[in-house]
Amino acid sequence: MEPYRIKVVEPIPFTTRQQRQEALKRVNYNLFDLRAEEVTIDLLTDSGTGALSAAQQAAGMAGDESYSGSRSFYRFHETVTELTGYAHILPAHQGRAAERILFSSLLEPGQISLANTHFDTTRANVELAGCEARDLPSPESRDLDSTQPFKGNIDLEVLRATLTGPDASRVAVVVMTLTNNGGGGQPVSMENLKQTAALCRQYGVPLFLDAARFAENAWLVTRHEDAYRDHTPRQVAEEAFRLADGCMMSAKKDGIVHIGGFVGVNDPELAQKCELLLIATEGFATYGGLAGRDLDMMAQGLNEVLEPSYLQERADIAGYLAKRVRAAGVDIIEPPGMHALYLNAGRLLPHIPPHNYPGHALSCQLYLEGGIRSAELGSLYLGKEDEDGNPVASAPYELVRLALPRRVYTRSHYDHIGDTLEKIAKDTHSVYGFRIVDQSPILRHFRAKLEPVPVAR
Repeated sequence: MEPYRIKVVEPIPFTTRQQRQEALKRVNYNLFDLRAEEVTIDLLTDSGTGALSAAQQAAGMAGDESYSGSRSFYRFHETVTELTGYAHILPAHQGRAAERILFSSLLEPGQISLANTHFDTTRANVELAGCEARDLPSPESRDLDSTQPFKGNIDLEVLRATLTGPDASRVAVVVMTLTNNGGGGQPVSMENLKQTAALCRQYGVPLFLDAARFAENAWLVTRHEDAYRDHTPRQVAEEAFRLADGCMMSAKKDGIVHIGGFVGVNDPELAQKCELLLIATEGFATYGGLAGRDLDMMAQGLNEVLEPSYLQERADIAGYLAKRVRAAGVDIIEPPGMHALYLNAGRLLPHIPPHNYPGHALSCQLYLEGGIRSAELGSLYLGKEDEDGNPVASAPYELVRLALPRRVYTRSHYDHIGDTLEKIAKDTHSVYGFRIVDQSPILRHFRAKLEPVPVAR
C-alpha cells in the first residue's frame, strides 16, 4: 500500500464528451493549450506536478528570502553536495535553465553533444548553442517488447567509434540521461555508466548526467543489477554522480518540487562561466531564480525521494497501471519504467501513417473519451516535413507517454485510464489522424496547431 496518508485533497473536474470535443477544437488539437479545469486525469508530465509532503511544506515555511547567502541556500547546498560530491553547486529555477546555463558555458558552435538520448529541451538547448545533439541508444532499445532491464544504456561501441572517428575533435560532451526519458523511461546500468566514464576519461571528453530521475534509476539498479542488489538507492545514486564530471537536474522530477533545479560541476573554470551567466540571466548565485522556500523544499525532497518505501510504491503503482493497459489490449515499451508508461500508438493504430501522427491521434482520443491528458512522443515530436507538408523524416516509433505525477493519483484513477484505453482499443478505426496547420521552428509539439483528417481505411 502507499507509504503515506492523504491530508489535503483537491477536487478534480468532470466534463462531458461534448465539452471535451469543443475544447479540443478550440485549442487546435494541441493538448498543451487545454485549461487545467478541462482535464480529469493529467498525465501530460511528471515535472512539477507531484504532491508535496508535510515535511516539505514545513521546510518551506522556514525559508529565508535574503537576496544573498540565505540560510535556505546553505541547507540546499549542503544537501546537494553530500549527494553528488561536486565541488560547485548552482541553483536554477528548473532543468531547462540548468541546461541552457551549462551548454552555453561549455559548448562552442559546431561541436557535438553525445547522449544515450537527449530529451526535447536538452536537444533544443544544444541546438540553440549552434551544436549537434547526437543520440547513441543501446541496440536493445530498438526492441520495444524486450524485457531487458537496462534499455536506457548508451551504445558503447558507437560511443567509442565516435570518440575515435572523424568527428572526434568536435565532441564536446557526453550526456547520460537517468532514466532515459526519450528512450521510454528505461534505466541505465551502473556498469554501462562506468564504461562510459572510462571512455570519456580516456579520450578527454567531460561526462555529465541529466539527473532528473536519478533516484528512480538508482532503485531499478538495486532491483536488476546483481552487483548492486545489496546497495541502498542512496548508495547507488552517490556512486553514479561521482562517476561523472557534473550534472544538470530538473528537481521538478526527483526533487518532488513544483519548481527548482541545479547545475553541479567539478571544473572551477566552467563553474565560473556558469555562475556569471546565472547571475546575468537567472539571479544571484545563492538563489538562481528561486525563492528561499523553494530551495528548502528542494533539499527536503531530494532526501525523501531516496527512501526505499517511497520508491517501492512508485514502482508498484506504475506496474499496476501497466497491467491495466496490457489488459486493455494496448502494448507498451517493456519493461514498464517508473515515471511513465509509453504506449505503442503505431501498433495500436496501424491505419494512421506517421505523417498523420498516430501518437497524437491516440492522445487526443484519450482526452476525448476519458478526459485524460498525455504527451505524444512520435513524429509530431521528432518528424520533419517539407514546405508542402510532405513527410521527410518520421520518428522511429509512434508513442504516447503517460507520465505519472508523484503521490497524486490512486489506483482507482489508474483504473479509469485502463477502462478508457479498453474502449479505444475496441474501436481503433474510428480514430482519425491529424495534419499540422501551423508550427514553430523548434519544439513544435509545444505550440503546433493541428486539424483532424480522414485516414484511408
